[in-house]
Amino acid sequence: MYTVAVKRDFIARHYLTGGDWGDENEPHAHHYVIEIQLEGRTLDAHGYLTDICDIEAALDSRVAHYKDRMLNELPEFEGLNPSIEHFARILCKSICAEVQTQHLAAVGVKLWENEWTWAQYRENF
Repeated sequence: MYTVAVKRDFIARHYLTGGDWGDENEPHAHHYVIEIQLEGRTLDAHGYLTDICDIEAALDSRVAHYKDRMLNELPEFEGLNPSIEHFARILCKSICAEVQTQHLAAVGVKLWENEWTWAQYRENF
């Protein structure tokens, strides 16, 4: 199985809802790090799993959309607690919609909200 990964970082704000999580219930920022991992069993005629430029463009587009924004105010988080689990899923699904998945077996997004805490969401094909 081949794996290709690309990382980016950005700052966004949120506050948690639906429970008593102390300071997390107040608006605050995180320095997020997103890593997209693409997996597949075969390579294309050029020896690539997928075009990394396409992955970088999709990831840059997502980062630009969320950078310096309040997640709670965005339509994709309507009715959701903006946890890193939900955020990882939203990112993964939106990136999968933008990239060629012909040779891919899976796409995963790992999202850190600090040095120690991350969540991952994975789509299998």
